[in-house]
Amino acid sequence: MLKFIAVAVVVLIAAVLIFAATRPDTFRVERHIHIQASPEQVFAQINDFNRWRSWSPYEKLDPQMQREIGGAAQGTGATYRWDGNNKAGAGRMEIVQSVPSSRIEVQLDFTRPMQARSAAQFTIVPQGNGSDVTWAMNGDMPYVSKVFSVFVNMDRMIGKAFEEGLGNLKRLSEHDGAATPRLEGA
Repeated sequence: MLKFIAVAVVVLIAAVLIFAATRPDTFRVERHIHIQASPEQVFAQINDFNRWRSWSPYEKLDPQMQREIGGAAQGTGATYRWDGNNKAGAGRMEIVQSVPSSRIEVQLDFTRPMQARSAAQFTIVPQGNGSDVTWAMNGDMPYVSKVFSVFVNMDRMIGKAFEEGLGNLKRLSEHDGAATPRLEGA
């Protein structure tokens, strides 16, 4: 009986590893929202890392997180380093493209809990009296990430945070976006 259980466990592990190898080499997570605010109002919240503490769901993961905002004041060249607890991890972001009131691209370099590089894009499209906003992230899926994805749905995990962040961005932009104070040197 013990031999049968050992063989079954080995077959199960082999099946998971083989299945993981068939997973895509890249990932993409994307969420959308309509915000009753001008593209300029929404863009201002995203294009300035000092404002992210007001809407980003990742800011709540560790109230004691160490942050360093540098580079350009906003837009292309702005940088954000963080070092937090196990939930927040550590890494660096840089705005690598900033097209006024329409698109922001951020390069993300994670250093903890694991090393990874991803890209996030925010697209803002005028629609009626407001803006259609998309938050997307894409990156490579090395084999270890593929194995992890067999057990954890990355789209659901990251997508839930994106939905929360877009909801926060909506409330902030629609109600008091212009009155939001800048958080210098957070």
